[in-house]
Parts: sequence; structure tokens; C-alpha cells
Amino acid sequence: MKMIYKGKTKDVFALTNGNVLLKFKDDCTGKDGIFDPGENTVGLKIDGIGKANLKTSIYYFELLKKAGIKTHYVSANIDEATMEVLPAKFFGNGLEVICRLVATGSFIRRYGEYIKDGTVLEDGYVECTFKNDALGDPLVTSEGLQVLGIMSKEMFESMKEQTLKITKIIAQDLKTLDLDLWDIKFEFGYSGEEVILIDEISSGNMRVYKEGKIVSPVDLTKFINERI
Repeated sequence: MKMIYKGKTKDVFALTNGNVLLKFKDDCTGKDGIFDPGENTVGLKIDGIGKANLKTSIYYFELLKKAGIKTHYVSANIDEATMEVLPAKFFGNGLEVICRLVATGSFIRRYGEYIKDGTVLEDGYVECTFKNDALGDPLVTSEGLQVLGIMSKEMFESMKEQTLKITKIIAQDLKTLDLDLWDIKFEFGYSGEEVILIDEISSGNMRVYKEGKIVSPVDLTKFINERI
């Protein structure tokens, strides 16, 4: 296999069949030895977290497959902590798509004068940020993506529609564990003109509450994987 690039929490390889292999690692983003998915640098290692995140991703990718939603997922090997995926190009240099079901976090920091922390956003709210650590992952609108030549209006609408559907499916699944999804972050790519979900679906990309208290990503992974 040929390595495409070495990531913070995953390494990426090109396969001879044209697909791509993701190798999940135990490295975690954080600071001062404390796990924080919001950090942009690797701060610690948690034994077994790579395989645990892969197991979570497999579960949700299979759930989406049953719902008729196409993603880049092909197959996985938990023992080797690898996932085979379809090749897909990033939008720009990387785009994060956030779906918010409850107003909190950076949303409140930006718009707190208009809305209270914890307010339910009935229909869900989708926003996008560029993956750019130096600029603080700046927000970008659908019109901005079009002007910059990164994404057509049709691509954006497809991505937004998929984001809302996927978020609803995951939120309903978590509800069976008495867990409340407040927001979740995705990455999308494209093959030709088709927009598909890529990367992973793991606890580090979700903000989840249980009985009014936030659930740590490590505990959330345990909750999900214990019932799989």
C-alpha cells in the first residue's frame, strides 16, 4: 500500500483496487494530557480508542446503508483497525459540516444575544466551516462556497439534505440509549457530481447529553459499543 498522508488520528493509504484504506490510531486530540476533540493537535494516546471509534463508525455507516443513504464506507477489519472506503475528493482543502439540534457552544458565542443556550432548534441548523487551524476554522455560507468555486448550489443542497437525514437517524438511535444529541460534525466529499459522506462517525464528533449532563466522548463510545 502507498501512504497518501499521515493524519492526527488516522493514516490514509491507497489500495491497488482504487479504493482507500483508513488506519485508525489510538492518538487523540487534546491538551495537557486531556482528551478534547475540539483541539487541533494530538495531546495523548488512549489504548484501544482507535478500534472503538472504528466500531462506532461501522455501526453507523451500516445503519445509514440500511436507510438507503450512500457513503464512502465499503468494509472494515476491527482487528486491524482499518476501514476500506471509496475514493472521494475533499471540498476545497477540507470542509466541516455541523448540524445543530440545540443551540450551544460556538453557536451561542456568536449569536448569544439573540438566543439562549440550550434552545432546541426544531428543524435542525446546518452550517459549514473550512478546516483551517490557523484561521480558526472560519464559517462559510453556501453562496461563499459557490463564489469560491468550491461547490455548486446543487451540491450544497444535496449535502444539506443528507446532513439533516443522517443527523435525524443518529439522534433517534442515541435516544434508544436515553442519550440526547445536541450537535454533530461531518465531512463530505464528491465523486463526479455525487456528494457522499466521508471520514468517520464517532463520538468525538458529537455533543451528547444524558439527563442534562454532557457525556464525554470516551463514555459515549462505551455506551454505543456496549450495545452493538
